[in-house]
Amino acid sequence: MTTPPRAAATRAAAISESVRMGRNSARAETEAALARIAAGNPALNAFVSVDEAAALAGADAVDRRLATGETLPLAGVPVAVKDTIWVAGRRVTQGSRLFADFHAPADAIAVERLRAAGAVIVGMTNSSEFACKGVTTNPLFGPTRHPQDPSLTPGGSSGGPAVAVAAGLVPLALGTDAGGSSRRPPAHVGVVGFKPSFGAIPYGPGYAEPFTGIAVMAPIAADVADAALMFKALCGPDPRDPESVAVAPADTLPPKSLTVAYSPRLGLDAPIDEDVRQAVEQAVDTLERAGVRIVRRDPSWPAGVTETALMPLQHAGLAALYGDAFRRDPARFDPDIAMQIERGLTLTGPEVAAAQLLGVKVARALAAFFTDIDLLIGPTAPCVAWPLDRLGPETIGGQAVPPRAHAVFTPLFNHAKVPALSLPCGTGRAGLPVGLQVIAPRGQDRRVLRFAAFIETLLAAGGRGLAG
Repeated sequence: MTTPPRAAATRAAAISESVRMGRNSARAETEAALARIAAGNPALNAFVSVDEAAALAGADAVDRRLATGETLPLAGVPVAVKDTIWVAGRRVTQGSRLFADFHAPADAIAVERLRAAGAVIVGMTNSSEFACKGVTTNPLFGPTRHPQDPSLTPGGSSGGPAVAVAAGLVPLALGTDAGGSSRRPPAHVGVVGFKPSFGAIPYGPGYAEPFTGIAVMAPIAADVADAALMFKALCGPDPRDPESVAVAPADTLPPKSLTVAYSPRLGLDAPIDEDVRQAVEQAVDTLERAGVRIVRRDPSWPAGVTETALMPLQHAGLAALYGDAFRRDPARFDPDIAMQIERGLTLTGPEVAAAQLLGVKVARALAAFFTDIDLLIGPTAPCVAWPLDRLGPETIGGQAVPPRAHAVFTPLFNHAKVPALSLPCGTGRAGLPVGLQVIAPRGQDRRVLRFAAFIETLLAAGGRGLAG
């Protein structure tokens, strides 16, 4: 087992301050990131393309803007972008042979805002095909490997962005999350993944989403402060995205004044590995010893709710977008994605409508739960990382499970459209990271970030004497 070559100097806040204060330059930071990628990426396959000339040109533009007196909150910070998000002029493939030669005609609004804040886009990072699979591999680029053990997967679909941050190649990455894609991989590799409220960060222009109405742009960072810094640069409505919304201002309530519900399985009848359960319980115990008001309470979900019951939406979306291409040449697709498209082509209208209605019930059930609860915490995933050649672990909690059992604790929060963040809370077997998930009502994104920062500081201090 190897240790990720993460360097403390690569934190985004420190880079931005150094560049803004003139102690370093955006070009120097970009050159350093490009060198780290060249050295570390071959063993990881986190990046699928890097445009050095474009990155350096972007860095030089940042240095010129600073020289004219601009204030740039992400000045010179190298950022990786998931290979499903449009970056103008860059090859953006969705990990699909259908788009192997596609170059984006425009920036996504989130990328545009990264550039406006002074960030430098250094490259595109790996994803499963169409971001519709729980591991990061695809027909074009193959698998992304876990930075602590190359025989393991980081999960998916945002495994490339998560590994790029965990391995210290870049301090920030932009992923997407329609079912946990930017929370589970960060949990598996020991970084922070933040799924904002639906609409908090404008979406598009870009590829159509198979899972409409729940997908979000998701900051991935080495710590909560950097995730919050990135979110601040990206959030806020834009008229080009009619579903974009404003979120609540900074939450001034002290963390210890909040009522925090802890649900060991997030209200679901799902197995969890003992090492993960223990790591999460220890973190919750630390919060209680520090004076946080914890109540044991499970969300009450609608009858029959499972990820399987909601998956017709993804399958139908894939079939609508790519069904014709699949009929012409099924071999062009990842076999696992082909199975989803094939399933989508067989669904009836009532089956798809039933899944849509269930998603609405999920959102209403969680909104009711939050009427007297400020935050919900629980595990991000029920297991640590598993072997690279499998869609999921064969057993969880001592039970034989289907391939998607590792994903059970994240998707409902997408359908509820609420903010949810995963942060490291300890380790399980073989020292592999475990993630704790923090969830709040829709629009309370800054409450999630503030409380997650409190948890992070508390765990780093061993739970000793923090006020708040």
